[in-house]
Amino acid sequence: MLTTIEVTIDKTGHLHPVESSQAIKPGRALLTWLEPDATHEPALMAEPALAQDWLNPEEDAAWAHLQPGK
Repeated sequence: MLTTIEVTIDKTGHLHPVESSQAIKPGRALLTWLEPDATHEPALMAEPALAQDWLNPEEDAAWAHLQPGK
């Protein structure tokens, strides 16, 4: 029986089902490459630059009041 599921592929080549209820079974598969969704492309391109601001101690301190568990 043929089954079709939608997956994403991470940078290491691992497949992840889009719907968590679907499982990827061991075996053989055919892959149809879809064009990337350009909707989020600008945000993804800006992420490394923004991470420089986000990932610093001053930023953590500024938002600490919103994280009562820390």
